Amino acid sequence: MRRETSKWKHHEDPRIPKRVVWEAYQRVKANLGAAGVDDQSIEDFDRDVKNNLFMLWHRLSSGSYFPSPVKRVAIKKRQGGTRPLGIPTVSDRIAQGVVKAYLEPELERHFHADSYGYRPEKSALDAVGMARQRCWRHDWVLDLDIQAFFDTIPHDLLLRAVRKHPDCTWGLLYIERWLTAPVQLENGTLEPRERGTPQGSVITP
Repeated sequence: MRRETSKWKHHEDPRIPKRVVWEAYQRVKANLGAAGVDDQSIEDFDRDVKNNLFMLWHRLSSGSYFPSPVKRVAIKKRQGGTRPLGIPTVSDRIAQGVVKAYLEPELERHFHADSYGYRPEKSALDAVGMARQRCWRHDWVLDLDIQAFFDTIPHDLLLRAVRKHPDCTWGLLYIERWLTAPVQLENGTLEPRERGTPQGSVITP
């Protein structure tokens, strides 16, 4: 199957304001989080934050940004077993926040009103509240789950779905790079990724 690759065109200047990068950095800093494959923590990033953010902004604006491998760790599930969690570097989380800031307003209006997962201004408590209201009107529940959805989603289908809505070529280019970035296992080896997207990334939802 032919991969639909987003092409960078020199006349397509993203004109990313530095303010957007700064705001994405503030959100990443507020969420804390562990270090990625480069072992750089938020505190380490902050020691030279001005230069670090400038270099990231320049790479994003010029099309020369490429993500680092994603660090994989195993998180225990309540019902037993483990769930793989991907930890991007601090810089990659900030970059993902920049693209999210551009794509989310456009994509948000296409979601169903009853979609609550990973939505701005919505939460699991909102979903529970709506379910509580409707349980008085209906005596049935339909429960569905797509097994290992994030681990198995085809890249070409995901990119085709996202590409249908926003006119943001540079954002789509970086989404494709994030999807195909290799995973670093706990023993240090790199594993290529041909499908799925790592849970734990800013851009994943």
